[in-house]
Amino acid sequence: MGRVILITNDDGIHADGLIRLAREAVRLGTVWLVAPHVQRSVTSHGITLDKPLDVRPAAFEVEGVRAFSCSGMPADCVRIGIMELMDTPPDVVLSGVNYGYNVASDIQYSATAAAAFEASFLGYRGIALSEDTGTCHEVTDAFLGEILEEMIDLPHGPGMAWNVNFPGCPLSECRGIWRDRTVSTEVVYDDRFELAEDLPDGGKRFVVRGEMRDQAAEGTDFHAILNNAVSVGRMRNIS
Repeated sequence: MGRVILITNDDGIHADGLIRLAREAVRLGTVWLVAPHVQRSVTSHGITLDKPLDVRPAAFEVEGVRAFSCSGMPADCVRIGIMELMDTPPDVVLSGVNYGYNVASDIQYSATAAAAFEASFLGYRGIALSEDTGTCHEVTDAFLGEILEEMIDLPHGPGMAWNVNFPGCPLSECRGIWRDRTVSTEVVYDDRFELAEDLPDGGKRFVVRGEMRDQAAEGTDFHAILNNAVSVGRMRNIS
């Protein structure tokens, strides 16, 4: 129980994935939590420079967690948690469990991944964890504790963070944990813009639609997910 753990996410402080992650983390050490007070998905590695950050103690569903809400981005949460709130530096920063996969090209947009990278930039181990957007989280709940115990003390380095994705299939269909996955260079979704409305001033209002691709190169994170396997691998921001 000697480890010090910082948890954040991008879905907000009341997200189900964050609560489930905290429940597993408290078995492994002292847990601090700093999470956005509202949804901050797909904000990438944004940080707040032009306005104040409001940080408040927060009631949290998991006993023993020292929790704070933050008005900023997930990367802000990591920064202010380590620099101002925690009385001991973390041994690891856990980001997630995110609602939606963070694999392949989608990692570039991910604030979940950005929080793990921010930990790395500050010299700490960062692990991003994500799952399917569906309602079946059997695989996550079955493997999350095992994954944390396996990865919580793994080596880390500059610009490198660990990335874990849990498939949304029933546990009976899961093909296990596939480790050492590389980040796919492929696009996850085939996106298109649909015209939703012609605006009175001559403008047009569009909405984006997308369909997830069903093929990916072997050995990659995306390929593991498409094959109902837990994907574990490194991601790098700085080469």
